[in-house]
Amino acid sequence: MDMEQLELNPRIRAAVRRAKLRSVRDVLSCGQDLHTLGLSRSDVQQLLRAAANACRRHRPITALLLHDDPSSLRLSVGCAVLDELLRGGLPVGGVTELSGESGAGKTQLALQLCLSVQYPVQQGGLDSGAVFICTEDSFPSRRLQQLIREQSSLRSDVPESLINSIEFSNNVYIEHAADLDSLQECVTHRVPLLLTRGLVRLVIVDSVAALFRCEFQPSDWLERNKQLISFSSKLHQLSQEHNTPVLCVNQVTDVFSGSDDTLGPLSSSVSPALGLAWANQVMVRLMLRRLQGSVSQGDQHSALRRLEVVFAPHLARDGRDAAVWREGVRGVQT
Repeated sequence: MDMEQLELNPRIRAAVRRAKLRSVRDVLSCGQDLHTLGLSRSDVQQLLRAAANACRRHRPITALLLHDDPSSLRLSVGCAVLDELLRGGLPVGGVTELSGESGAGKTQLALQLCLSVQYPVQQGGLDSGAVFICTEDSFPSRRLQQLIREQSSLRSDVPESLINSIEFSNNVYIEHAADLDSLQECVTHRVPLLLTRGLVRLVIVDSVAALFRCEFQPSDWLERNKQLISFSSKLHQLSQEHNTPVLCVNQVTDVFSGSDDTLGPLSSSVSPALGLAWANQVMVRLMLRRLQGSVSQGDQHSALRRLEVVFAPHLARDGRDAAVWREGVRGVQT
């Protein structure tokens, strides 16, 4: 961006012209050396702030905005109990992580969101489709079809005529990424195309840890972190530019007894994979755990789960018990 487009004090603008700084990039490259232009410290800070704001494509999302703004969109999970925990669902415009051990129900909840996003905004959806990027196993299409058939049981709050009018299967786009190169190609080219055309308003990666854990040795941690940050930066860009929630399913690692690791729930013996480098890239961290005991519903039986908020700028640490039924993941009233 040209410097003439910035709103600056005439004194600062004159100093910039004398130094022949023609672009925002020139200013940011100088950094604190700008004081050599004869500007005061406050003038330098004002100039840097104006240059930085010019590079920002969107206003930052504050915790107060997420907490108090009733008009901010949420993507409903499809269950009133879990939506209450999340203050309406996943925030639109941000990366949410869902971690947990194998069999906890992470993919089940991700599939449920693929259907929930297709409902109108009045029913907690975004009136669009979802793209589901598989990096581990093949896409669970049979389970998706079962969830579709059971939508009237899960979403009793929605008129059945509306449920029958939605062609759920036609609005779930499936991608498979066997390595990091194909994953980057997917999020850089194919996913933006779907978002630009308005075909999807939800991006799911299941799972984010699989490729980063298998393609790098422990000694390659620096290169792994570089690629991890590059990948997360692209996800944030997609989320902000298209006002789209991004859900990343993550694996977990064991936490040794006595460790001060706080990346997961305080009561848990596991922690989300990929460490602090990845933890700093997500806005909301959720964990789904499998508990001792089971619950029943008619002829169905399910192991008890618990969905917990590990951290979020607008949510307190809390949790709700849940179970996986034929119709999907539902909170359990206790």
